[in-house]
Amino acid sequence: MPTILITGANRGIGKRLAELHDADGWSVIAASRDPANCNAPGEKIALDVTDDASVAAAAEALSGRPIDVLWNNAGVYLDKNVPLNDLDLEKWEETFRVNTIGPIRLARALMDNVARSDRKVLAFTTSRMGSIAQLSSGAYAYRSSKTALNMAVSVLTKDVAPQGIKTVLLHPGWVQTDMGGGAADIDADTSAAGMKSIVEELDPSQSGKFLNYDGKEFPW
Repeated sequence: MPTILITGANRGIGKRLAELHDADGWSVIAASRDPANCNAPGEKIALDVTDDASVAAAAEALSGRPIDVLWNNAGVYLDKNVPLNDLDLEKWEETFRVNTIGPIRLARALMDNVARSDRKVLAFTTSRMGSIAQLSSGAYAYRSSKTALNMAVSVLTKDVAPQGIKTVLLHPGWVQTDMGGGAADIDADTSAAGMKSIVEELDPSQSGKFLNYDGKEFPW
């Protein structure tokens, strides 16, 4: 039975990913800041990716346990529809702590768990808004945090390759969640199912790629 740990599993895409993997017989570790209010299936653990002590505690609790897929899904979009003159710089810093630094902090802490597994995959939910090639205006904090995540994972890909670990950056699409809003293009089922399929079939030649939920590669 393969094991997956999903951050931000309490809602939206993270919760749907947990449900789909649980239905397929995976051992699911549903991570969130407040496990008491997380109704995703599987084992619940408390995890704040911005806090060293929280990550260290989770790593200690999971010590020696193989994790086939570590899915860094938790993220925030704190400057949605906020113009430049109203941008809160502290919220920009918080966005980086959650979206960029947090995933790398967790990947580093649980690297041995992933290396012990059969599948050895580090998955990261990013966004097409992090693509410089497809740049549009606004969302300074969110866009830059995802661009920086993409770069950090590109570097990480080279560092973990000798251990046989694969990475993938996934754009979930514009999804009908609390973050995406009701006018978004697709529902969480379509997004989660597409990304799940990519991760399960990930080839070493795809490691480090920036992919849409339907498998198409995004320009950087």
